[in-house]
This record gives sequence, C-alpha cells and structure tokens, in this order.
Amino acid sequence: MRITKSKTMALLLMGALTLVFPAHAQGDPSYPQAKLEQLVAPIALYPDGLLSQVLMASTYPLEIVEADRWAKANPSLKGKALDDALAQKTWDPSVISLCQLPDVLGRMSQNLDWTQDLGNAFLAQQADVMTAVQKLRNEAYKSGNLKSSEQSKVVVQQETIVIQPANPQVIYVPAYNP
Repeated sequence: MRITKSKTMALLLMGALTLVFPAHAQGDPSYPQAKLEQLVAPIALYPDGLLSQVLMASTYPLEIVEADRWAKANPSLKGKALDDALAQKTWDPSVISLCQLPDVLGRMSQNLDWTQDLGNAFLAQQADVMTAVQKLRNEAYKSGNLKSSEQSKVVVQQETIVIQPANPQVIYVPAYNP
C-alpha cells in the first residue's frame, strides 16, 4: 500500500489530536465514580456559586494559565481598576470571575493536569460530577465537618446540600484537607 502525502498528513493530524485530547474526551470509557470523587474533593465544600465557576473555568485550562499569569503580572489592580481591566479580556466569564480570587486561580494553574481532568469530566459527565460533589458534601455533613458558620450557610434540601455565603457580598474560600 502506498501512503500519499495527504494520508501522511492525516495520520500526523490524528496522532497530534490523540496527544492533545485525552482518551476519555474522545468517547472512550468515562471516569469511574471514585476518580470523580478524587477530582472534586478539593472543591466539593466550596460555596455553590464558586463551585460552579471553578467547574466551568476548568473547561478552559489554557485561559486559566493565561489569566493566572496576567493576574500575577498585575497584582496592584483592585476593585474598579481590576474590573475595568478584566472587561477588556476575551476569556470565558468563569475564568474572568476567578481573577477576583487569585489563590483559586493560581491553584488551578499550578495543578493543570487536575484542572484539565476536572474540566473533561465536567464536560463529559456533568451529572456524575455533581453526584460526586453531593456524596462528599453528605459525608462531610454527617461527620459534622460541614455546618453553617459565620462564613457560609449550609442548607439541606431533601438529598441536596447547598452551600451559600453567609454574606452575599463576600466569597469565602474554605481551606480543608480533602
């Protein structure tokens, strides 16, 4: 069989795509529940709004890195000046919102493999990801490690645990050992 230049290019392109896109993003077996729980453990106890932003932003790992570098290059920007500068950026709104929380953005950028895996899992298995979050929240709640405080309000609605900021004007990022 003779391999033409166009076939060679097609094979090279397929090989490159395999390197760029992980197997589970190409329709291969999805993440097992235990892996999903491992992926969401560091963020499962975040307030729901922040959790949503992290999950959505994780689907844009390159933008996370760009935003983190930009934030580190502009540490003096605060308040309205930061908002005005971010308004010029074309990143996904979830990534832009995380610029207000440089510690969260930095962790996502520094742990890029985790961020990318989280994003891929969220894109491919959104319901399973949310089930994993609820399972971990339920375990923390039952063990007494998740309860309302000055920083957050924990509400149990049937089988769903909702975490909200106690003060809607302040986002509290909990620190815990997953």
